[in-house]
Amino acid sequence: MRSIVLPTLAMASLLCACASLHAPDSTTPQPPEAGGGIPPGEPLPPGQPVPPEQPSRPSQRQFHLGAAATALVTQAHAQATGGNYGLAAATLERALRIEPDNPLLWIELGQVRLSEGNPSQADGMGRKAVALATGDPQAQAAAWRLIGESLRQRGRNEEAVDAFRRAETLAPH
Repeated sequence: MRSIVLPTLAMASLLCACASLHAPDSTTPQPPEAGGGIPPGEPLPPGQPVPPEQPSRPSQRQFHLGAAATALVTQAHAQATGGNYGLAAATLERALRIEPDNPLLWIELGQVRLSEGNPSQADGMGRKAVALATGDPQAQAAAWRLIGESLRQRGRNEEAVDAFRRAETLAPH
C-alpha cells in the first residue's frame, strides 16, 4: 500500500508545483482583458496606472401624471377653486391611490392643505414629495416652495427663506 501512496503523493506534488509555475503571479502586471481591463473590485497590479474616473452624469428624470391622475387633478382644481377643499383633497387622495409614489400629487395635495389653512399637513406632504422626487429638480423645487410657504404661514420665516433658497438653487424661476 505504501508503494502506491508515495508515488501518488509525489505525482500530486509535482502537478501542484507545475501549476504554480504557469499560474499568473498577482505581482506581475497582466495585459488588460479583452472585456475592458481589470474587473471592478480587483486591486490594480503594482506599476499599473490608475484609470481616469469617468465623469458621471447626474441622472435627471421628470415626473408626469398618468391620464387618470391628470383627470382627477383637473377635477380637484375645479373643486378647490369653488372653495370645496375637503372634496378636492379627497379627489387628490384618490389620485394618490393610483400613483402613490408621484411627488406631483403630494405637492397638489399639499397646496390644497395650505389653501384650507393646514400648513403643518402641507409641510409633511412637501417633505414626502422631496423624498420621492429624487432626480427631478423641478419637482424637488416645487416641493421646497410648498415647504417654504407652509413654514412662512406658521411664522417660521428664517426656515422659510432657507426652503425658498433651496428651491431656487434646484430650479431658478
